[in-house]
Amino acid sequence: MSGRVLVVCGPTATGKTALSLALAEKLNGEIVSADSMQVYRGMDIGTAKATAAERARVPHHMLDVAEPGERYSVARYVEEASRCCDDILARGKTPIVTGGTGLYIDSLLAGRAFGGEGEGDGALRETLGAEYDRLGGEAMLERLRAVDPERAAKLHPGDRRRIVRALEVFESSGMTISEHDARTRLRPPRYEARRIALSFADREALYARIDRRVDEMAARGLFEEVEALLAAGLSPESTAMQAIGYKEAVLALRGEVSRAEALALVKQASRRYAKRQLTWFRREPDTRWILWEGEPDIEAAAEKIRNSESGIRN
Repeated sequence: MSGRVLVVCGPTATGKTALSLALAEKLNGEIVSADSMQVYRGMDIGTAKATAAERARVPHHMLDVAEPGERYSVARYVEEASRCCDDILARGKTPIVTGGTGLYIDSLLAGRAFGGEGEGDGALRETLGAEYDRLGGEAMLERLRAVDPERAAKLHPGDRRRIVRALEVFESSGMTISEHDARTRLRPPRYEARRIALSFADREALYARIDRRVDEMAARGLFEEVEALLAAGLSPESTAMQAIGYKEAVLALRGEVSRAEALALVKQASRRYAKRQLTWFRREPDTRWILWEGEPDIEAAAEKIRNSESGIRN
């Protein structure tokens, strides 16, 4: 374990950026983004990335580290973000890991990518993928069933990615992915962390805030941002363009829906995503939840966290 970090997580539009800024200023901290879409350059409005003014207040890390045409992996995130955290700790400061991508946060704290696609033997993965395409999902699932019935029982023949990954782990290591995951979970975490999660006491208040944020994104130029990305040659099929807000904007720019309809789709998708985020973050029993009753009182929450007996001390 190389150090202690503070985590600010939770669903979209709950005030994570504002709270992390306040905490960084109070705790001599620097912010390490944990958002799978904020890693991409040129995707600022639709990802609710920290503004230039906010970044001027406190050093930010793990923003704009990849081109939007790249496919960014959790393994790469762990490698790059851990370097940032280690450097911040070495300088006597507090890393404040902030974002809504639960897999990125958990993987960073643990110091591993949990068998993510960015790890392993890429050539073997390609070979197995080609075999899947040639032989079909049922045949490959049967092959997996012979060596790892536990994992095979959890998969559907159409789940190409997970079937190929499970076979790749077995053929490259002689260990089933079930064994691999079990051993991985037994390793001590890389960082000791205090987790703060944000949401609203009233779910409808959360949804109303999400809707308001989407309208603000449109006013700030969401459609223009997507148009510029497409004009620069970014494929609508790229991983980055599958992000909420971007794929719906593409539909509007193609004329398949109106802009108002696209925004309604973004709001709907964002609410569904918020529900999934809540489910993910609630799995961690040691998380301290702050449930806003109304408009978030960022200053009061930050001061309370700073003064808490179990708070991060510098």
